[in-house]
Amino acid sequence: MVMKRKVLVVEDSPVVLKVLKHLLSQHSNFVPVLCDCYKSAERNLIAFDDEYFAAIVDLNLPDAENGEIVDLVLSYEIPSVVLTGNIDDDLRLSLLNKGVLDYITKDSRYSFNHVVKVIDRLNKNQNIKVLVAEDSSTSRMFIKILLERYQFQVIEAENGQEALAKLENDPDIRMLITDYNMPLVNGYDLVRMLRHNARFQDLVIIGLSAEGDNALSAKFIKAGANDFLKKPFYHEEFHCRVIHNLEAQEMLETIRNLANVDPLTKLKNRRYLFDEGERYFRNHTGELSLAMLDLDDFKLVNDTYGHLTGDALLKAVGAEILDAFPDTLACRFGGEEFCLIAEVGVAEFVAMLERFTGSLRGKEFTEAKISITCSVGVCGNDVASLDEAIKLADNNLCEAKRLGRDRLVLGAH
Repeated sequence: MVMKRKVLVVEDSPVVLKVLKHLLSQHSNFVPVLCDCYKSAERNLIAFDDEYFAAIVDLNLPDAENGEIVDLVLSYEIPSVVLTGNIDDDLRLSLLNKGVLDYITKDSRYSFNHVVKVIDRLNKNQNIKVLVAEDSSTSRMFIKILLERYQFQVIEAENGQEALAKLENDPDIRMLITDYNMPLVNGYDLVRMLRHNARFQDLVIIGLSAEGDNALSAKFIKAGANDFLKKPFYHEEFHCRVIHNLEAQEMLETIRNLANVDPLTKLKNRRYLFDEGERYFRNHTGELSLAMLDLDDFKLVNDTYGHLTGDALLKAVGAEILDAFPDTLACRFGGEEFCLIAEVGVAEFVAMLERFTGSLRGKEFTEAKISITCSVGVCGNDVASLDEAIKLADNNLCEAKRLGRDRLVLGAH
């Protein structure tokens, strides 16, 4: 279930309020709370001070013409975006130093889209871990504050060696911001080491340095960094670079998913199975198990309820598989057939599969409240290739169907 987040919108223009309400309401995550003056905002903050995820505020209100609303909202530690009719450099700097996330001029409809994009980005950032590798505690704290203002989870490292250890131990770190001049392992060498490891190919890396070598930025980027910033830098430039590089990486992941993920079930597709699954069998040194699953009497579902309901059922079963087998290579093999590869022994895998098929029996899916069972064939042999494992599991699946469906067969054929 999507968690709804309240966004406080303070704006005296009814037209702007209407536009922002419409744009925020298009996002399933957000519930806009509209206020047309300072007093209204104050009442809402007093009543629901701990419930607001973010705020969008007009700088000049009828009952607060000098930006008092900014100080009010920030006093509640609510991340805030400022909307204004005009801006000057002194005001811009003053707002950023106060802790405002961004300021946006109301000069086009794109301005309002950009406001909502900033709020949406905040929501995404809450699940993103960023590692800051910097030997200066002052610089590290400054960068941490900037990142936490944008809701990132921040992890700190005092040198390149410590950064390497933290990256090895935490696969969820999505971005590294590293200084160049650090003890033990400098930032440049750290980037080179990481890019020689396939595990870190998707890690977003931004290099930093206060040194005057103009070639250093090129060195960092040629070594594999996504971007480079010279210290000191402006708040805005830092945030723009961080967000730009994250969004570029997310776009690459989206493109990769289009090639590798089945759009209906969200499981990996058959193409990915044969590319990645073969590597499992070729390179894996521990235990490895494979199963083929088939939904029983699925054609009858399509014939009775129609293909849209059939698709909804497949989507629901895909979600069940993802939930039950989080550490397994789970693929849609074709139609209503699925293939699972797990890095566990056969006995443990069979127990997992039996729990899964048992849970399916006790549930109803789609608006038609369809009950479903599943036949399973498991490769119980020690085999050297993916093709051989699939063939054996498929033979066992056929045997499960022949014996009456809704069962698991492990015996070799």
